[in-house]
Amino acid sequence: MSVAAVAPTAARQVYDPEKANWVDESTLQLPQKGRSSAIKKEIVSYETNYKPGTLVIETDERRLYLVLEDGKALKYGIGVGRDGFTWTGTHRITRKAEWPGWTPPAQMRKRVPDLPAYMPGGPNNPLGARAMYIGSTLYRVHGTSDPSSIGQAVSSGCIRLTNEDVADLYDRVQVGATIVVNH
Repeated sequence: MSVAAVAPTAARQVYDPEKANWVDESTLQLPQKGRSSAIKKEIVSYETNYKPGTLVIETDERRLYLVLEDGKALKYGIGVGRDGFTWTGTHRITRKAEWPGWTPPAQMRKRVPDLPAYMPGGPNNPLGARAMYIGSTLYRVHGTSDPSSIGQAVSSGCIRLTNEDVADLYDRVQVGATIVVNH
């Protein structure tokens, strides 16, 4: 299904992480004019002992590095967990999905009771265009259709990229790849 095939709705509901609730899209503040809302990916020098194909998340920096050959990495801008929802650790990517459905975890549904029990995949789904599941955790590296959230601490612990960037990363990452989350 393409985005163009989706009929517009009168009052589109989007999840506002600051309010921890679903709100009418028109009530959200737009990014300030003149500021880029998305951080562009780039190849950078990156000296590390991690092998190529490893994902390194630097939450304080709001960047994800995909380790490449020859001391290089592909650097992406990301959104990370807000205060109280940050975490660190080393895991593996255990599953990948295109336009994934979303089942909010019980803890999130307790905090936000009006969340649906399940939301099918598609352009309005909070997981965006792609998701890579992190070990046995509740967390994912996933897309978002809200590029203004990139570079921010807004999630409940998941790592988010623009839909364009997550689709690019998805094609480069294998199930079984190591993912390291640092502060």
